[in-house]
Formats: sequence, structure tokens, C-alpha cells
Amino acid sequence: MSTYLVFGATGNVGRRVAERLARHGAAVRATSRTPDSAKLPPGVEVITPDLAAPGALDGVEAAFLMWPFHSARPAGPIVAALQRTVRRVVFMTGGDARPGLAPDEQPTPPARWHATVERLIELSGMEWTVLSPSTFMANTLWWSEQIRAGDTVGGAFGSVAMTPIHEDDIAAAAVHALTEPGHAGRRHTLTGPETLTQAEQVRVIGEAIGRPLRWQELTPADERARLLADPDFPAGFVEDLLAGYAAMAAAPPPVPTHTVHDITGAPATPLSVWAAEHAADFGAVPR
Repeated sequence: MSTYLVFGATGNVGRRVAERLARHGAAVRATSRTPDSAKLPPGVEVITPDLAAPGALDGVEAAFLMWPFHSARPAGPIVAALQRTVRRVVFMTGGDARPGLAPDEQPTPPARWHATVERLIELSGMEWTVLSPSTFMANTLWWSEQIRAGDTVGGAFGSVAMTPIHEDDIAAAAVHALTEPGHAGRRHTLTGPETLTQAEQVRVIGEAIGRPLRWQELTPADERARLLADPDFPAGFVEDLLAGYAAMAAAPPPVPTHTVHDITGAPATPLSVWAAEHAADFGAVPR
């Protein structure tokens, strides 16, 4: 039986890819920096992300690759290792990586890293598919502490519009691309079904948890200070995040695609459904 290698298998998308493949009866090998605490389904083999380790790529036919690194430096060795045995790779790129632009022409450092990995994969000789998802709905969990503490979410760029996507919709598309023909050499732009500003996302979450929430606009300087006070947000990430929001504010609002439905046969999930699934994370009392 062919084996599917899933990178980042304890993350928001990678875990769901591994779980979906396992439910389909596939042989799954998943990478995690902490294999002993990965908590993946029975039968999923969990390894560290060291592709040079003996047996790491044995029997692997296809791989789901995402990029958690703050640099493109590891890309060459990783792609070279995959080339030796893997026939098909599905790469989840960053939504801000612009197709058609060279890596050094990309607008942000993360876009440059992702574009570099894309280029290496495209030149590798493997069958490749690029998935370019919009903002994860899970990113709204950044507001969970504020929502648990009160009815106001403070942040900058509240009018920035996005097409947030459920992580399971990305995983569903990835599994189709890994296991079915017809996706080689294609770039799929994946979005949720609706365009929502950050302030509107807060409103939708409030409706899902049963209490009104409102957005409080902060200056970019105040938002920078707030984020830098959180140890989970490195300084470089904060600067990239704010630069990305500023670029989005200057651009036309994004338009949802139908790609999730085209690939999976199911419509993309609205934020209201995702928020209801995660109501407890925002402090809602189960009914």
C-alpha cells in the first residue's frame, strides 16, 4: 500500500488532512516535532520531520507539504529529499504569495518564502498542486481572550475585508488533490463563501455564542504594542502581519471563489458554522 506523508500534522490543517486520509483507509505517515503528544488517530505513524532519518520516506507516494518556517532556507534539502521517492506533492502556500511573481518580487517576507518553495516544487519533476487558501477562520481565536473577558475586540484595520476559510475545507481539498487525478500542475485558490471585514467577523462570532460583540478600532501603533506584549507573537511576525493588513486595506475587497465546491463537491463552510463549533473557545456556555 502506498503511504501518504503529511507535514505539520498537529497543525490546524495538517491534522485534518491526516485524519481524513486515515478515515479513507490510507497508510499515513505524519510529521510532528513532538511525536509522543501528537494524538493522531490509531494507525497513523508519527515521525519527526527529519527526512534524512532511516525509513522516513520508505513507500511514500504522495506528500502534503506546508511551510511553518520563517525562512525558505530549508526548502532545497526538503524538496530534494522528496524528489527521491515521492511522485506527487500538494503544497499549501501562503495566501499572500502572488502567482506569476518571482520570489524577490513578492510583497512580504512570508510571500517570498512561499514563492521560493513553490518554484522549487514546480521545477522538481514531481507532480505538483498548489493550494492557496485565504485567511484561516482559526485566526479569529486570537481574539478569544478578549471575547472571554468582555464584549469588545480591539484591533487595527477593522475594515479590512477577507474571505475566511474553514480549515477542514482546506484539508478536504488537499485530500482530493493527493488521491485523485486531475490536479497536477494546477494552483487552486481556496476561500470561504463570504467576504467579511474583521469587524463583521466579530459580529458573526457574537451571534454564534449568543451575545453581541463589537469591534474597537486601534491605531496600528497601539496594535503593534498589544501584539508585542504577547510572547506568542515574535516581533518579525508582528511586523509582517501589520504590513499584510496595510496591503489588504489598500487593495480591493477579495471575492470568494467556488473552488472548494468544485474540488470537493460540497460548499465552503460559513464562519457562523465554524464559530458555533468553537463557541466554547470564546467562553460560551454549552446549551
